Amino acid sequence: MAPGTDWRTTVADGGPRQPRRRRLRSVRARTTLGAGVVVLAALVVGAVAFVVVLRLVLLDGVRTSAEAGLEQVSSRVDVDGAGAVSDYEDVLVQVVGGGGAVLAHGEDADETALPTADETRWSHDGERWLLVADDVDLPGGGEATLVYGVTLAQADTAVGTAVALLAVGVPALVLLLVAVTWTVTGRSLRPVERMRTEVETIRVARPEARVEVPDTGDEVARLATTMNAMLDRLDRSAGSQRRFVSDASHELRSPIASIRQHAEVAVAHPGRTEVAQFADVVRSEAVRLQDLVTGLLELSRLDEGGIRTLRPVDLDDLALDAVARARAREGVQDPPDGGARIRVDGSAIAAARVLGDERLLAGVVRNLVDNAIRHASSRVAVALAEQDGSAVLTVDDDGSGVPEAQRERVFERFVRLDEARSRDAGGAGLGLAIARDAVRAHGGDTSVTTSPLGGARFVVRIALGG
Repeated sequence: MAPGTDWRTTVADGGPRQPRRRRLRSVRARTTLGAGVVVLAALVVGAVAFVVVLRLVLLDGVRTSAEAGLEQVSSRVDVDGAGAVSDYEDVLVQVVGGGGAVLAHGEDADETALPTADETRWSHDGERWLLVADDVDLPGGGEATLVYGVTLAQADTAVGTAVALLAVGVPALVLLLVAVTWTVTGRSLRPVERMRTEVETIRVARPEARVEVPDTGDEVARLATTMNAMLDRLDRSAGSQRRFVSDASHELRSPIASIRQHAEVAVAHPGRTEVAQFADVVRSEAVRLQDLVTGLLELSRLDEGGIRTLRPVDLDDLALDAVARARAREGVQDPPDGGARIRVDGSAIAAARVLGDERLLAGVVRNLVDNAIRHASSRVAVALAEQDGSAVLTVDDDGSGVPEAQRERVFERFVRLDEARSRDAGGAGLGLAIARDAVRAHGGDTSVTTSPLGGARFVVRIALGG
């Protein structure tokens, strides 16, 4: 079964696997279900409220009609006596005496006394009636209670009809809404499914392929744009990784090939190979391998997150140590080209403390100072100061500088500019890459500009802390 389908296989009672749909977990199904439930609840509440209000309005109309009829009949009884109600039909009319005896009644009423409480519901001949009552004075003297009733049949019929229509209309409306929501949601998600299919078809053979951005300007279009940007980043990352692997393989292969070549010559011509010379070659190439592997491991740690514990670090101490180390090395070694020795100036180093990893920061300073010494003609200047809440480290040299077009490229891995192609002078091209990655792991950044000395100026900025 291919992954990503809507089917799951289960085993029940030891029998064969049976497919079970998982559509209720889809966005389309959940959106449709949610919309249906919400609208159904709203319509049910609205329908109940409508029926209650309709019943109250109709009942109020019946009550008004009954009170008007009661007033009219009461006027006649006051003048003509209790017998005046005998000709009333389609309404219930009774004149009830003090002892509960029926003195007179209309055509639709009978001898059974009606309730004399005002606004009483009464069932008569299979219908419901609303009874209203009032005291009346009889012409010959005495008092009686006049009861007047109006049928609720029309009100009940209207309410029943409304209930029946709502009972049919509400489910029909909900089903229509569910169908529309299902269709509209499906069409809205169709571009997303198309994007998913397009992304699924992108392979190594088509790294340049991108998803189509719909001309809608909505969330789906923004999703497609974001996905294309992500694919661009992945493509660049994959390309960078391939270049990194290729360059690392080349750099590792060179010292190994050199060692193998000298070893094969020593085996083929043992009398012509001096042990000391062969050992010196093996030692120098092993040092190159060690430096390269160390650099690769450092980059790998930085790529994985790098810094786990931050502690206060006196950056000025690290800068002074790097200057002292450089001076000691330049004092005992002749320059590679036979020229003047390099003078390293650290007089502009001021106190500055940051939060970070002391080992990584020491490596940053050493890498920058070593890089400046390799490219300087006669002078390197190291300075450290506090500016706008940051520690700013600058390393200047009076060499040929870095062309503006190459100032970002020099921080890439395994990059050596033309004048630094010699591995003896330029290393494997990892020092500046490690320096920038380490500084960025501390929340800072590294850049290169033109130095006042005429060469390159490398600038490191890290927020003060500790």
